[in-house]
Amino acid sequence: MQNFLRENLAEVKKRIEKAAQKSGRNADEIKLIAVSKTHSTKVLRDAMAAGATIFGENKIQEAEEKIKELGKKNLEWHLIGHLQSNKARRAVKLFDVIHTLDSVELAERLERICIEENRTSLSVLAQVDLAGEQAKNGIDEKGLPNLVERLKTCERLKFDGLMIIPPFFEDIEKARPFFRRLREIRDEFLPNGELSMGMSHDFEIAIEEGATLVRVGTAIFGAREKFVHR
Repeated sequence: MQNFLRENLAEVKKRIEKAAQKSGRNADEIKLIAVSKTHSTKVLRDAMAAGATIFGENKIQEAEEKIKELGKKNLEWHLIGHLQSNKARRAVKLFDVIHTLDSVELAERLERICIEENRTSLSVLAQVDLAGEQAKNGIDEKGLPNLVERLKTCERLKFDGLMIIPPFFEDIEKARPFFRRLREIRDEFLPNGELSMGMSHDFEIAIEEGATLVRVGTAIFGAREKFVHR
């Protein structure tokens, strides 16, 4: 498994470099998040041995078990799944970065919990919904300015950028306008902020449009496993 992961990681990094070169960027400014949701801690250990240092998780309970076992030394844990407000405290305790902040109310809750838990700083990205898909979370473009203004007043939350999950297209070029628009919004509200966009099937397009964080699962780990809670 370790060799399989090492080869896949090397191939993904090669694709990142190629996409960066194509758009006149430095590949060093793009972080690779290995989307480890549903994969076991054994697989994650193999991934760490193969060079993965940033893991992206969707579910609090699953992440909690993995972080407890694998720890945080030399690792970053990113929450890339929807955060329910009743799980905000656990998220504050667990994650280095939360990509899925989607409301003023959630921002205020996270800020309050950081104060209560004596956490001095928590990196957050605002998830933006540009397609208006009912099945997807995220704040719409109209509501984003209010969230940005509130984040600017937070002492503990560090507003570091924007995140998007565009609709899935077989033709990946159809995702490009969503990535481009998110970059334009980022440039307006937070010049030089992070752009979390692009997954296994479309991360090269996302990089061409300015992605600084790409969330890659299948291209690294292969098909998803079914995670078994202990």
